[in-house]
Order: sequence, then structure tokens, then C-alpha cells
Amino acid sequence: METPTLSLLGLFMEWQPELRRRLRRRLGSDELVNDVLQETYLRVERMSDDSVVSHNPAGYLFRMALNVAADQRQAESRYLTGEEVEDLLHFADDSLDPARIVHARLEVAALERAMGELTARQRDILIAARVDDLPQQEIADRFRISVRMVGKELRRALEHCGRRLDRRVVQRFGPGAGKES
Repeated sequence: METPTLSLLGLFMEWQPELRRRLRRRLGSDELVNDVLQETYLRVERMSDDSVVSHNPAGYLFRMALNVAADQRQAESRYLTGEEVEDLLHFADDSLDPARIVHARLEVAALERAMGELTARQRDILIAARVDDLPQQEIADRFRISVRMVGKELRRALEHCGRRLDRRVVQRFGPGAGKES
């Protein structure tokens, strides 16, 4: 006994020349018709139950093929055109400006010098707070100091680095947050 899937698949195989003719008239491209028929065949083959197709199975196959064609056209519309690809290839990225790169490297070097001028504890607290993003309580526990002392050391370190880099330092934590130092 033939399974329902095989019967729809069998109908597809038997009706394929007619389906091809109809699709060619609708789509106008033999290449597109071949792609649509191949994908439709795969979809029919993957169907586990075609019992829902009791009325007009040929019409169902044709509708499925048209849906496949619509899906393919939609997918192709997502691709970039040759002109768009060409534009992207010639897109100038401002972030790669050599002057900006040099300026950034100079700032990093200035920050390294400024951090080298801090006490070891201030530098370690600054790195723990700003690089490792540790809470002040954890930093206080690590250094066996109070949370208030962590805040003071952090503020001193930031103010020092701000002066050396000629930057404003805005306190973002503790009492007086939001004030410039």
C-alpha cells in the first residue's frame, strides 16, 4: 500500500511536465522554474502527512511551487546589488583615519605614564574598579581597607589621570556623584 506522502510525490512526478509548463508561463525563466521544481520536490518529499491534501492535489502542488518561487524571489531581494557591493568596497571608514589612530596611541601612552605615577595601591584599585569592574566592597575586602578608603583612592587616581591627560573627571559614585573634580 502506498503512503500518502508517496502518493503526492507520485502525483508530482507524473504531473511535473504540466507543472513545468504552468510555472514557465508564470515565471518566465527556465532557470527559475528548474530551481522551483527542485525545491518543491524536496518539500513534498519531506512532508510526513499529505492527508490534508484531499481536494485538488494538483492545485496544491501548483500553489506550493508558486510559494517556493515567492520565497526564492524574496530571498534574492535580500542580496546586495552589484552597485551596492561596489559602494561598500569603496566606503571610507573614518575610524581608520591615520591621524585618529596616532592621537589614540598618544593618549594610551599618556595614560600609561599617568598610571605609572600612581601608588601601587591606587593603580590596582583603579584597575579593579574600572577594568575588572569589581564592586567597591570586593575591592575593600581584597585590600583590607574600608569602602570609604577605596572611594578616596579611586578618586585620587582618577583625578591624577585626568590632570595628566587634560581631561575633566566627573565623579560617578559615592557622595557628590556628578560633580567635576
